Amino acid sequence: MDYLWLGLQQAFVLLFTLDEETYSAIITTLKVTFLSITGSVVIGVPLGFVLGYFQFPGKRQIRMVVDTLLAMPTVVVGLLVYAFISRRGPLGWTNLLYTVPGIAIAQVFLILPIVISLTATAIEGLDRRLRPTLRSLGAGRVQLALTSLHEARFAVLIAGITAYGRAISEVGIAMMIGGNIKWYTRTMTTAITLETGKGQFSMGIALGVVLLLIVFILNGALVLLRRRTT
Repeated sequence: MDYLWLGLQQAFVLLFTLDEETYSAIITTLKVTFLSITGSVVIGVPLGFVLGYFQFPGKRQIRMVVDTLLAMPTVVVGLLVYAFISRRGPLGWTNLLYTVPGIAIAQVFLILPIVISLTATAIEGLDRRLRPTLRSLGAGRVQLALTSLHEARFAVLIAGITAYGRAISEVGIAMMIGGNIKWYTRTMTTAITLETGKGQFSMGIALGVVLLLIVFILNGALVLLRRRTT
């Protein structure tokens, strides 16, 4: 157990001395997750709202597909994106492979079903008396839709936080699409995997502490938001 205690001590030294390699992985992770959650929310919230608010042919089948994609293995997502953006792929000219935007795009495909599904569930879970009440007050279609989305705002935030937690803990996609390039595409999760394999526990523990801190913050936000929704 001595090596674990020593590793923990060295981990805090790395964090408090602002070790460049450690903070490079942290900053890269924050960049990737910011881009991926922004893209998934911008795309997923409107799609989830349409799926939950309107009635149209094929809605049940689309919902089934979205819910199925929630369980899609991350390596499959990484493989598909890799096939498209590799040099021999149809989007190879974009040069997105082994870049931060490339990882973010792959993560958007991973967490987009989460945002769509949870947003649709939030809209479907609104009080059924809301629309008739608003109509009786003279609200138009646009106002009805905007008010419904406003009423479900905390549940939509929960969807975003849940998706962010999925993105920040991702390893396979970051490794396949980013290549784990030092100073450039190495994220916290890929750095932990690499350093642990090399027997360098100090950096792995340091990054693990940061990940745990982020998870605790996300968990706290989820608890507060769930209290607001109830």
